[in-house]
Amino acid sequence: MPVPVEHFLVVAAVLFTLGIFGIFLNRKNIIVILMSIELILLAVNINLIAFSAHLGDLVGQVFAMFILTVAAAEAAIGLAIVVVVYRARRSIAVEDINLMKG
Repeated sequence: MPVPVEHFLVVAAVLFTLGIFGIFLNRKNIIVILMSIELILLAVNINLIAFSAHLGDLVGQVFAMFILTVAAAEAAIGLAIVVVVYRARRSIAVEDINLMKG
């Protein structure tokens, strides 16, 4: 018995909502913001794969692979920036990063 598409959509909606709340409610820690962005991208991937499987088309799965590639690059670059900022400021608070504007 296959799982209906609605179940995947509910899981994706919950993950997307958690990601949005993670960004807006916690603006102090850059690591939590990066993890929230990853949750949002994961929710989009679940939607793409669920609709791709439901419609019998592989286009959604191909787009999901591109999103996974972008998410991996975003995580690597974001964590590298966090390490550089921590070495310079000894803090990863978002307010300290805003002080670097000029």
